[in-house]
Amino acid sequence: MATMYILYSEKLAKYYVGACTDLQRRLYEHNIGHSKFTYTGIPWKLVYREDFDDLLTAKRRELQIKKMKSKKYIESLIRSAQ
Repeated sequence: MATMYILYSEKLAKYYVGACTDLQRRLYEHNIGHSKFTYTGIPWKLVYREDFDDLLTAKRRELQIKKMKSKKYIESLIRSAQ
């Protein structure tokens, strides 16, 4: 099982898109400053997720979203899940 996830930082008013096989561990790592890229945005909040059978498919979905380069697209995904 793998997950494509979107985090939000109120501090930066930015989203972060990622993929992993252990979402709880990865969210913890983001919020303790393990990743240099997300360190400045602590605390990060999980706002969206999609689950997949394997990490390769989750990473493809992550890349698809990143290629959109659109905050509006990300926000529409989040709204559609609520």
